[in-house]
Amino acid sequence: MNVRRQHISRVALVAAAGLGLGTLTACSGANAAGNTDKFDVVASFYPMAFLAEQIGGDHVNVTSLTEPGQEPHDLEISAKQTAQLQESDAVLYLKNLQPSVDDAVAQSEVKTKIDAASLTTLEKHGNEVGGHAAEHDDHENEELSGLDPHIWLDPVRYAQVAEGVGKAFEKADPDHAADYEKNTATLVKRLDALHTEFEDGLADTKTKVFVTTHAAFGYLAERYGLTEEAINGLDPESEPSAARVKELEKMAKADGVTTVFYETLVSDKTAKTIAADSGLKTDVLDPIEGITDKSRGDDYFSVQRANLKALETALGTK
Repeated sequence: MNVRRQHISRVALVAAAGLGLGTLTACSGANAAGNTDKFDVVASFYPMAFLAEQIGGDHVNVTSLTEPGQEPHDLEISAKQTAQLQESDAVLYLKNLQPSVDDAVAQSEVKTKIDAASLTTLEKHGNEVGGHAAEHDDHENEELSGLDPHIWLDPVRYAQVAEGVGKAFEKADPDHAADYEKNTATLVKRLDALHTEFEDGLADTKTKVFVTTHAAFGYLAERYGLTEEAINGLDPESEPSAARVKELEKMAKADGVTTVFYETLVSDKTAKTIAADSGLKTDVLDPIEGITDKSRGDDYFSVQRANLKALETALGTK
């Protein structure tokens, strides 16, 4: 769409051609990132792409920098992707989640840059998050120094981001502002309904503590009165210390934990080892960083409902 055309430097084009890299994977089809007759949006990874598609509808062409099945934290942007980013009308990303994306956006001349992190509030989360975490704040953890980026797993915060994205689309593409406003309202209503489902489903459970491999569910835990105990910190690839493993095993017995959750894009080895040593079950709790054939659903809402069902089972919904 000719909302704003960017000049791509000859150097960037030569570099991209030299690498011979393939085109980006589009969420709504194998379209180019820019130069279409629609409002071209480059999204950093699935939760951002999903918002852009839901809000933009037929007026947008959405391309994701992160392919399905790729761990978003590990993304390194290619020269070709950088060049394609320049051709877009807008970029939607989550600052501090993917450093290579942050760098590319900062250096690009894209007029509309939408940072989802600026549209809601972020908090510092460590390995242990939620109501019962305050009892254990005498032991400091290096993870506590970082802001937790996993805002999309809390339907309330995700709805706040959706509202901000909708307004940004309206401003950048005023010809379709009415549709963007309508689509945003519809999405927020669906997220409000999902929030109610989580509230009702997790209101009365035998335990409020759940164990995960990756500290991605802190906002969700806080929203619904739960405590997330993570084997690893905010970095899904980090290895837990022996002391942390021992602490988790002791806690699991004391708090009536039944299940150790793992995710599909990261190895389940540590989760299964701890579960076996503690006599616990394992199950999937999906951080919804990408949709693959292993996902328990084909979009954000269906996977969130699968997560809710898994939590209800593990926590012992009464």
